[in-house]
Amino acid sequence: MEENRERLLRSGRLAFARDGFAAASMDDLTAAAGLTRGALYHTFGDKKGLLAAVVAMVDGEMAARAKQAGAQAETPWEALLAEGAAYIEMALDPEIRRIVLLDGPAFLGDPSQWPSQNACLELTKSAVADLVESGVMRPVDVEAAARLLSGAAFNAALWVAASPTPDETLPNAITAFQMMAQGFLASRS
Repeated sequence: MEENRERLLRSGRLAFARDGFAAASMDDLTAAAGLTRGALYHTFGDKKGLLAAVVAMVDGEMAARAKQAGAQAETPWEALLAEGAAYIEMALDPEIRRIVLLDGPAFLGDPSQWPSQNACLELTKSAVADLVESGVMRPVDVEAAARLLSGAAFNAALWVAASPTPDETLPNAITAFQMMAQGFLASRS
């Protein structure tokens, strides 16, 4: 059963990235996985359930990549900024753009309700709590600050993904994100 799940996830991911959710054929993606529609229905409920699982998988990979970018930073504050910038920059990746940033919200609804986004939010809350406690960030409601920072990065990525000129939009989005985040600093220099 787990093997079928993995095969459907791989096939769905390829089909959704290549064709988009709406145009991806259930018959084609199940055939590519060597399975039937029945296997898809049994495992994910329907095509939308498969999309939700693929979005969660890709979004989780995005969070891991952002965390890696933050690990290269010299300070926890720089790590927070690097993670946000890396997340925004991933909007240039065609697979991420199509699956997570365009089709995800269009077919799955409000991203703040996705389990993968809430897992990302928890990591941001932890980082913000540490930065407030250490005096790097001003005293602020941790959840409010984390939601604003996470939301700003996600919405900046949405903007880049939807832009007709994403390569030109990206540096503006990252600069604005970083400037907004600096408003949380206890002392700005």
